[in-house]
Amino acid sequence: MLTTQRKQLLLDRLRQDGQIVAKAFSEELGISEDTVRRDLRELAAEGRLQRVHGGALPASAAVGSLQVREQLAPEDKRALGRAGAALVLPGQVVILDGGTTSLQVVQHLPLDLRATVVTHSPAVAVALAGHLHVEVLVLGGRLFRHSMVNVGASVVEAAAQLRADLYLMGVTGVHAEAGLTTGDFEEAAVKRALHQRAAETVVLASLDKLGTASPFSVAPLRELAALVVPATTPQALRKKLQAGGAKMEVAAG
Repeated sequence: MLTTQRKQLLLDRLRQDGQIVAKAFSEELGISEDTVRRDLRELAAEGRLQRVHGGALPASAAVGSLQVREQLAPEDKRALGRAGAALVLPGQVVILDGGTTSLQVVQHLPLDLRATVVTHSPAVAVALAGHLHVEVLVLGGRLFRHSMVNVGASVVEAAAQLRADLYLMGVTGVHAEAGLTTGDFEEAAVKRALHQRAAETVVLASLDKLGTASPFSVAPLRELAALVVPATTPQALRKKLQAGGAKMEVAAG
């Protein structure tokens, strides 16, 4: 079998099963495990999968710029934004992550809402300017341009002073085994710190993030109060995530 054929088979199997176990795949094809590992390394370098110990998981497609991600599944993101906004109650202290879905949450918040929103996203803070009764607290640090959020030790230290009712977390990967993941080490540390300071954490996840993994772990699925997914999410994928510990809710279209 040619290398290109073998790699395509790996990608097809990854789409079908949601993971690759290098040892089992090598035995099935009668090739060395080293050959499979080399193929996985090369595919990972191309951004087509995420390597893990003993094999690989699907890579998240949520790796483009903020402008590119705004164009992905806009209807699903609007539905997720409505669902997220509906979770915010008057008088609450809410942590709102960065990203395109969080901006949709802001757009669906009532203009007369009285609440406190804590964010490490300058874009989210600016989007909240028209909500005159919302107290906006911005956590400052180094700007991570991919997600347009502040990261670093100063954000983690500030998070330790919070006691929030709700955290609407954004991630790039949601996988039954890998849990919640993101693509930057410092961003993952900030998300973990914010998660620890909220009574409940909810993830609003578009379809491109479901069943995929990124390099840095944030939390297991079982720690979420809810995982909100689009109505377009396939039933088989929903069942896998539920089996991994997710408490699933579907955003109305």
